Amino acid sequence: MAAKWPFGHVIRTEIQRSHMKNTLQTGIAHTFAFKINESKAVPALFPESGEFQAMPNVFATGYMVGLIEWTCIQALNPHLDWPEEQTVGTHIDVSHIAATPPGLEVIVKVKLIEVDGRRLVFEVEAHDGIDLITRGRHERFVIIKDKFDRKMDSKSKKKIV
Repeated sequence: MAAKWPFGHVIRTEIQRSHMKNTLQTGIAHTFAFKINESKAVPALFPESGEFQAMPNVFATGYMVGLIEWTCIQALNPHLDWPEEQTVGTHIDVSHIAATPPGLEVIVKVKLIEVDGRRLVFEVEAHDGIDLITRGRHERFVIIKDKFDRKMDSKSKKKIV
């Protein structure tokens, strides 16, 4: 069934949810532990950057975001037709509130708090065994991998003006 929105946009709700399993519901929770090593520290984030090379050797915020995404992906995959159906991160709202040196284990906890069609919202937090290092929200969007790849292939062939 297609619904017409203003400006001629057509929304096909039955297609949006057709592949997602009915188990994809709020309340899904997942915990993942990862030992931080030198390759996840700030100087490793962009080795080409002299500025990053001069910074403290602690868990990089960029890698922390990746670890949160990874944990959410692990939580979701049993509820999707994976790998044909996947999720991509679309929004992150976290603060990196404590530094973590290599050698400590970071435990990430995520909980799905909203399912709005293909848009999924998680509450997230991570702890390094000593301090809470982040808390916030992360949004993901369900995609059909082949369709997404075709769009990206088309985009990569466009001329930049």
